[in-house]
Amino acid sequence: MKAMRVNNWTSGPALAGSELPRPQPGEGELLISVRAAGVTPTELSWYPTTHTKEGTPRKGAVPGHEFSGVVAALGRNAHGFEVGQEIYGLNDWFADGATAEVCLTTPQSIAGKPASLTHEAAATVPIGALTAWQGLLERAKIKPGERVLIHGASGAVGIFAVQLAHRHGAYVIGTASSANLEFVGKLGADEVIDYRSARFEDRTEKVDVVFDGVGGETLARSWSMLKPGGRMVTIVDEASKDAFFIVEPNQKQLAEVAKLLDAGELKTYVGAVVPLAEASNAYSGSVPNKRENGKVVIVINGQT
Repeated sequence: MKAMRVNNWTSGPALAGSELPRPQPGEGELLISVRAAGVTPTELSWYPTTHTKEGTPRKGAVPGHEFSGVVAALGRNAHGFEVGQEIYGLNDWFADGATAEVCLTTPQSIAGKPASLTHEAAATVPIGALTAWQGLLERAKIKPGERVLIHGASGAVGIFAVQLAHRHGAYVIGTASSANLEFVGKLGADEVIDYRSARFEDRTEKVDVVFDGVGGETLARSWSMLKPGGRMVTIVDEASKDAFFIVEPNQKQLAEVAKLLDAGELKTYVGAVVPLAEASNAYSGSVPNKRENGKVVIVINGQT
């Protein structure tokens, strides 16, 4: 199969094209014919990209762990899906990802593709939507009427965090650049603060929940914004052990997100679409004519 792998061997492009053996689904696995894969540029530096589960160095990883596609084959005892079914979801961080013609996953990591979305649009959803869902609804357990401050509100995770917090009746404050203030407001934020021209501490009152997608100084300054009993969630700063978390695949949540997307209660955004051969540009941030908002998607043409 054709794939794009992390280029650990030479200087040059972030990813290099390669021909790899076509994987076969093992016990409880599904083989997915990938139609589109979402791009998270920081993935190239993640621990599972650079190391194996055993901790040894890993070279030539295939990135792209969120995708939309079609079930191509079922391994033994892989239940709940049929060959030919359109799905979207994730696969294991340590496995080869979806920047390839096919990839392996498990039933609990995917759900039926939202019927109203193209494969390109569906591929932008899994990581961002599940991260927002798990951070706000499972960890922070937001309640109607609570004040929620979301840093990075126009980012790949932030756009879902704003929408979900608004949908659950929270009063949403988002931080973003001046170019994205109107966009974040349309997502459902009640207040939007330009982080470059004002300190959020000076522009809004204390909050019940901080959802941090920025880290660093922004996170450090945010602790003082919490009311007594307030909750901090960060997806960036691993040192904040009580607040940090990593998204996990969840079939039930993916199915709920799909329903909300099909009902028009959630929206996603595609920043740009590139072919597999240009995947390296997508990861290095050199895609021309990218829209201001939305995730870059790599399209892999119709394999089975």
